[in-house]
Amino acid sequence: MHLLSFLLYVFVTSFTPGPNNIMAMLFANKYGLKKTIRFCLGVGAGFFVIMLLCIYFNLLLENFIPKIEFIMTILGAVYMLYLAIKIITSKNNDKDNNGDKNNSFLTGMLLQFINPKGILYGITAISTFILPYHTSNFSLLFYSLFLAFVGFMSTFCWSMFGSIFQTFLSAYKSQFNVIMALLLVYSAISILVE
Repeated sequence: MHLLSFLLYVFVTSFTPGPNNIMAMLFANKYGLKKTIRFCLGVGAGFFVIMLLCIYFNLLLENFIPKIEFIMTILGAVYMLYLAIKIITSKNNDKDNNGDKNNSFLTGMLLQFINPKGILYGITAISTFILPYHTSNFSLLFYSLFLAFVGFMSTFCWSMFGSIFQTFLSAYKSQFNVIMALLLVYSAISILVE
């Protein structure tokens, strides 16, 4: 395995803006880092399940992906656009209990199943870097845990950013929400264009 190429791919793909990272930063900005950890843990757990599915069903998915890729792309893009609309139309009050329910372990976990960036990332990382070199159940479980941990760390880092700059971002909440919504729209469009 080309370890440097694998690590570069994993870290660059995980830490670039995507639905997980943007939502984690927004939740931390709005609710604080402590309340956002449950969302980050959900992302990690969901990512772990997705990585296991990608590993053990890689051969099946390889034949089936062309059939479901379009549907997953559309669902993911629509979901990102929905999130962008929710961000732009969100109220600027700090006590938004409806949004707080979205900042949950379950939301973070379920987001992974319609996150085309995460699914395609998993399929690419596993089929390119892992399965050609590792086949034991222990090594496959280890790589699933590693990839899930990196996914958790990326959302946690984005959460820390949102939390650290909470005062600054609160002063410019409307502008910040527009920028984050536009990033999600860009993510949705880039997924549709690819």
